[in-house]
Amino acid sequence: MPKIFEYFGFVFFFYSNEHEPIHVHVIHSGCQSIFEIIMMNGELSELRVRDKAGEDPLSSKDAKIAEAFIRKYYRNIIEKWVRFFVMKQPVRSTNIKKKI
Repeated sequence: MPKIFEYFGFVFFFYSNEHEPIHVHVIHSGCQSIFEIIMMNGELSELRVRDKAGEDPLSSKDAKIAEAFIRKYYRNIIEKWVRFFVMKQPVRSTNIKKKI
């Protein structure tokens, strides 16, 4: 389970047996949601949020914070996805300490 980002108590990660579409799991305060990153012509066109089975979803406030983070760092998330799942290389977690 590669953790890719930490941001003020939010943890962004992939499961090691993931599938497309590209997506990232986000945990905060014991709750978890999944954000699917939909691209068109090399740009972010949509973020789809879904619940993780068996887990309480992020609150609407936390989901908005996670979405804003993903919109800012989606290229980094995709880069880490490709590095881990396509190139089979390890990825490092980044701790972001600046508010977006």
